[in-house]
Amino acid sequence: MNRDYLINKIISLAIEEDVESGDITTNALVPDSTQAVAELTAKADGVVSGLEIAKLVFEKFDDHIKWTPLVNEGDHVSKGDKIARVEGSYRALLTGERTALNILQRMSGIATATSLYVKELAGTKTQLLDTRKTAPGMRILDKMAVKAGGGTNHRMGLYDMALIKDNHIKIAGGITNAVAQVRESAFPGMKIEVEVTNLDETREAIEAGADIIMLDNMSTAQMAEAVRLINNRAATEASGNMSISRLSEVASTGVDFISVGALTHTVTALDISMNIVPNGK
Repeated sequence: MNRDYLINKIISLAIEEDVESGDITTNALVPDSTQAVAELTAKADGVVSGLEIAKLVFEKFDDHIKWTPLVNEGDHVSKGDKIARVEGSYRALLTGERTALNILQRMSGIATATSLYVKELAGTKTQLLDTRKTAPGMRILDKMAVKAGGGTNHRMGLYDMALIKDNHIKIAGGITNAVAQVRESAFPGMKIEVEVTNLDETREAIEAGADIIMLDNMSTAQMAEAVRLINNRAATEASGNMSISRLSEVASTGVDFISVGALTHTVTALDISMNIVPNGK
């Protein structure tokens, strides 16, 4: 995966859909040579993510833009805190504003939610994982935001780790066959994860040599028993209906990871505004 290529592609597409042939209003009202200074301000408490991406957006319109971050990626901010200062073409600032804010607000919203989940796991060995339940085309940014919030990235896509789920198991004729077939075709060292829903499947996944066993939609008592059965012969991941209120209870079973799709599929953007500073002060 070429990270920079994907990020540039996302930004270019976002600008194309918003700006296309030009910013009619700004170009009519703002002289081409006019310079300005703007400040980005948090309008709510949260965790900031996407600063570098917002900078790249403005640079698409003015390659001499001066971007000054006032906080770091992953920092907690309070309502009213200044996040960044940007200087450059007045046209560039106004034309890039919405695209930059859309990305910055979404990423910061994901980072903020992630930080709340991570807080619930404090003092345990359990790590918080994201999923592939991301906005189409935005996965690299969504997962960057999870990391900024203190979470851990699961596989990026279908190509970098094998995850054998129920429909795979059906076509293969069982967990044992599925693991063997995937192991035969996988590249050396690739992790193989198997989804299980009960203790019998857990035993089969252990014997099949799964590297990671996903305990899907199990009760807390079932998960605790599954962890005892696995006994460190594979890593363990709890998945399904993982609300924030349930995290500490699930972590108490001893699972290595808890995956939460809501981090990226149910996103509340962090409110951030951009305002031109009068006289650049």
